Amino acid sequence: MSANETLAPSTHVARDEQQLGHLYDALTAEEALAPRPRHYLVGGADRDPVELPEEVYEVLLHVVDAMRKGLSVTVSPTSQVLTTQQAADLLGISRPTLIKALDEKQLPYTRTGTHRRIALTHVLDYRERRRQAQYAAIDALSVDVDETSDIDQTLADLRRARKEVAAKRRASKAD
Repeated sequence: MSANETLAPSTHVARDEQQLGHLYDALTAEEALAPRPRHYLVGGADRDPVELPEEVYEVLLHVVDAMRKGLSVTVSPTSQVLTTQQAADLLGISRPTLIKALDEKQLPYTRTGTHRRIALTHVLDYRERRRQAQYAAIDALSVDVDETSDIDQTLADLRRARKEVAAKRRASKAD
């Protein structure tokens, strides 16, 4: 692969799940060791070992784990700066919804001429903030109910929690 070659997304499907299981076991065998073990790739014409950066090792571990479970894996090279459509696709929302979030200053962006560009790190941070807000809303609306619970009190607690979540949502939209 040359440095100037354009990388296109590619999907890979597991062929030998038993072999992948052995590879996964080998990759995770040293997880509990401290200090963190170093991993090497051996191959090529000169057979010299090359140390894998931690990020590459983590990606390899996730790929092997997914393929071991019979899942296909798609590798999609992504720029550090995304277009609004790429960011919306990554977030799983529509482009107009993303534009609204940008206009409401929920995540920072830059302009290149008339086009908005968003740093990948900001998109990932925004996704995590949204996920945490969703978890908080679910937690606020969940209640443990057993046979000894007063149903009227439980319903009142749920109504109060729904009102609090709605008030927080309105307050965040007003900002």
